[in-house]
Amino acid sequence: MFKESSRYAKQKTVQVKLDNGSSTTALTLRRVPPTPGVPTQLKANDRLDVIALRKYNDSAKFWHIADANTELEARDLTKNEPPENPLVLEPPRSIFVPEK
Repeated sequence: MFKESSRYAKQKTVQVKLDNGSSTTALTLRRVPPTPGVPTQLKANDRLDVIALRKYNDSAKFWHIADANTELEARDLTKNEPPENPLVLEPPRSIFVPEK
């Protein structure tokens, strides 16, 4: 069902009965294991797939980076917010990137 490199490859499935009486197959919840990472400074317009391509030579491994961080939405890891005060330089943002 999933590629071997997918984070869901070994995830169990369950049958779920829907309100209309039909059933569907669903994945069980995936527990995110503790994943240590190295603080890595974000570059302009970075995305997790771009970082994964640079680090692992495989953009599909973006989820390893997502797992090493605490954001609930992976896309929030690289979201660039405008500075609160444009006259004050803020330090570059960094995220954790595993050594895998």
